[in-house]
Amino acid sequence: MGRTLETAEKIANKKGWKVNPDRKAAQEIIDGLNKNKEIKGRYYCPCKLVTGDPEVDKDIICPCKDSQKEIDAMGHCHCGLFYKK
Repeated sequence: MGRTLETAEKIANKKGWKVNPDRKAAQEIIDGLNKNKEIKGRYYCPCKLVTGDPEVDKDIICPCKDSQKEIDAMGHCHCGLFYKK
């Protein structure tokens, strides 16, 4: 089945964030996550480069390592799935 808007909402609530209020944009990002899961085996952020090195790439599994820092600085993560509440 993969990730859904409901899954993203649960992650966001747990982290104290919210999901992008533009549901179409949020769904496109979630579709990219699901495609990465299908092709590459993990929910890699669709807007970050997967190197193929699992040790390096673990940092870009959604929500990626930099999400909180990006949300604090810009109000949303780089890909735009998660926003500051």
